[in-house]
Amino acid sequence: MARKVVIDCDPGIDDAVALALAFASPRLDVVAVTATAGNVSADEANRNLEAIVQLLDPPRRPRVGNITPGDQAPAIDRRAIHGPDGLGGANFPVSQRHHQHPAEKVICDAVQAAPGQVTIICLGPLTNLARALQYDPELPSQVGQIIMTGGSVLGIGNVTAAAEFNMFFDPTAAKQVFASPTTKTLIPLDVTSQIVFSLDFLEELPAESSRAGSMLRKIVPYAFRAYRQELGLEGIHLGDAVSLISAIHPELFETQEMAGDVETRGELTTGATIFDRRPMVGWRTTLEVATDVDAGAVRDCIIRGLRDAGQWG
Repeated sequence: MARKVVIDCDPGIDDAVALALAFASPRLDVVAVTATAGNVSADEANRNLEAIVQLLDPPRRPRVGNITPGDQAPAIDRRAIHGPDGLGGANFPVSQRHHQHPAEKVICDAVQAAPGQVTIICLGPLTNLARALQYDPELPSQVGQIIMTGGSVLGIGNVTAAAEFNMFFDPTAAKQVFASPTTKTLIPLDVTSQIVFSLDFLEELPAESSRAGSMLRKIVPYAFRAYRQELGLEGIHLGDAVSLISAIHPELFETQEMAGDVETRGELTTGATIFDRRPMVGWRTTLEVATDVDAGAVRDCIIRGLRDAGQWG
């Protein structure tokens, strides 16, 4: 039986890859997808998510949820890596829906429709999930599992010296989610950065004649150029796709129960994820954290999953 999932994302290039994998996987039943700000603004995130769903046109259309702009969104995004529109500058045409639904309500509705059976996969900042926990106090007892991309166990960030982007973007939301009485798994930067895709990955993408191939072949090359120009790297990371694979093949990841929290203040430490790893832990264990991964197997799963994505459209 396919696992019911809600995918919450800030649609950039690796989010698009992850969604293509999710829609094509027979092990996942994507009941809803929701947009959050992060790689791009709230409005652009809503537009990009709608464009990706329309381009991929999955056999079963998920319900789509939109984010409303926050009051204190940081003046930071990832356009340098993901392009001026978040999708490699492709500027895909999109038909706007007349009736838009708040992301937090879509998340809660999906969980309430199948209590205990829904996994929420958060690929971006945790704004929507924090709002959903406030919107429905019963959500923690009804959600099956939460999988989150972000944070760093070793304390090495990718947007500041101490903070990973998703946690830095909305540290207050991340702190609320970390503290929530839910079953949570964190796929941190330490793990996602172990999987590197070289330029030959472009040859592994679905054929241009397929829906998935047509979309991905327009946006993934931008990531290689951006990584080279902005980061001085010849390969790219697809962290969100790695997190998506953890929902399909959890056996490829080693995890450890940890007591974790998120710093919400500090000139140098805002957004840092802190884990109490002392011999005598003083904090309550709050989540499961991936500590290692079979990088080669996950890379192969992503390539096979994209090949499958090219078969149905």
